[in-house]
Amino acid sequence: MYHKLIFVILIFFTTTNCAKQESAYEIKNKADPYKLYKEGFDAFNKGEYFYAEKKFSEAELNFKIVEFAAKSAIMSSYSFYGINFYTEALENLDRYLRKYPADKNIMYAHYLIAIIYYEQISDEKKDLKPLLAADKKIDFFLKEFPDSDYALDLKFKKDLIQNQLAAKELYVAKYYTSIQKWVPAINRLKKIIEDYEKTVFVEEALHRLVEINYYLGLEKEAKKYAKILGYNYNSSEWFEQSYKVLNKDYKIKKDKIKKDSNFFKKILKKIK
Repeated sequence: MYHKLIFVILIFFTTTNCAKQESAYEIKNKADPYKLYKEGFDAFNKGEYFYAEKKFSEAELNFKIVEFAAKSAIMSSYSFYGINFYTEALENLDRYLRKYPADKNIMYAHYLIAIIYYEQISDEKKDLKPLLAADKKIDFFLKEFPDSDYALDLKFKKDLIQNQLAAKELYVAKYYTSIQKWVPAINRLKKIIEDYEKTVFVEEALHRLVEINYYLGLEKEAKKYAKILGYNYNSSEWFEQSYKVLNKDYKIKKDKIKKDSNFFKKILKKIK
């Protein structure tokens, strides 16, 4: 709803002059495009997105000024998005980008595409395609429009996507570990610490590398990852678990681990 409100406000303020300017371009025996647009906009404000899309599409076909046709096209896409017709919205947005490459609302179209991909993300056990598509589109947006109002929102979503991609890698690594396919398991865990080093899953990935390498008799490798874990996260539960793997006589003290209050404050700020 937040995305819908911001988008509608921005588009509305860029369309208030349509009636005066378009009237000179009306063609006899054709529908009044501004009237169609207004009907679509009124329906959109009422949440009647299916009807709104129909009117915006008709308005686009009847507008003779390219700028207004383009605005109708993007609002048609937004109406599809409003009823979660993601495929239709994406197809419409792709057509809009091809047909109106110089339109001033191009940034909003790219933002909406990123949001549509993002909203189709499920959990890490399912299809990676929406995750990868959202990640790629957000990267594009941040590169092209780094100082826009939407950049901050997408940067936050980028962090969440990185965490989910790391979670997917960890899930697969655990599966390979369960069937004792050690090489692919190790490769997945290494990918986490190399490509997703800022995510919350790095500590567990390092610990799993300690476990697997120690189990395989590669004690030097196990100690290497334990040192990395200890150097960067020496107060974490995962480091203590790894220490226990390498020191069988060590007993974990439940009351020893102290949480970093500053860390939780940062997380709470993000959640708000």
